[in-house]
Amino acid sequence: MKRSFYLFNPGIMERRDNTLKFTPVIVNEDNEEIKQQPRYIPIEDVAELYAFGSLRANSALFNFLGQKGIPVHFFDYYENYTGSFMPRESLLSGKALLAQTSAYQNKKKRVELARKFIQGAAWNMVMNLNYYNRRGKDLQDIIDTIKRLSNTLPDAKAVDEIMGIEGNIRQAYYAAFDIILDDFNMGSRTKQPPENEVNALISFGNMMCYTETLRAVHQTQLNPTISFLHTPGERRFSLCLDISEIFKPIIVDRVIFKVLNKHALSTSHFDKKLNKCLLNEKVSYT
Repeated sequence: MKRSFYLFNPGIMERRDNTLKFTPVIVNEDNEEIKQQPRYIPIEDVAELYAFGSLRANSALFNFLGQKGIPVHFFDYYENYTGSFMPRESLLSGKALLAQTSAYQNKKKRVELARKFIQGAAWNMVMNLNYYNRRGKDLQDIIDTIKRLSNTLPDAKAVDEIMGIEGNIRQAYYAAFDIILDDFNMGSRTKQPPENEVNALISFGNMMCYTETLRAVHQTQLNPTISFLHTPGERRFSLCLDISEIFKPIIVDRVIFKVLNKHALSTSHFDKKLNKCLLNEKVSYT
């Protein structure tokens, strides 16, 4: 079964027949590179690669990955998503592109679609909160607030109004995190960089959800740059931002609640420096 591979260490990636060879590299105090024990990954086991450390590779490797339909997602030092290598699109459709563009240009249709994304997200947030509310966490007031805000979405006549309602819904939802979590506090939502463990997990999980959505969209005839909730912009796949809004509560947030409350992760899995908190390489062994 194919799965995702996460490369947290800097290193060299090469092709060896139908196998990927990854050699981690460390730099000593004399600025000398020391190659570590290489790891071999059969290509048929790889769904996609996530590169969090510096990755050295040549065009032959990317040609090979492109032929096998394997994307590579890149992240910077602060674990912010910076871009992806995506295999050539094989499902291009002019008819689908015209229909998607037409839906974006039609204000009524765009507002309708944008509303659906947030209604789906709010529904899943409430599902999460109901689960913990039934298990002794006092979340009913927050649930009622999100439902009340969600009920105002049909009255919104513009995407900006919908985004404003979404912001209020998410603010109420994030207030529940400190009630749900037993040993960690989130406080307010901080990013670029995140300031504590919970915010670090949210940022990391949201990026994973975004890249998984991007991979799924590339397997359809949809154009990932034409979106309805988020404004289409240069150098970003904004449709993936739209779609991932629905899934973040049930994929990202549920996992965060589970791994922290079951102590699968601890403070040792994070590096805190000044006002930033990032996951460290220990996570790859968890």
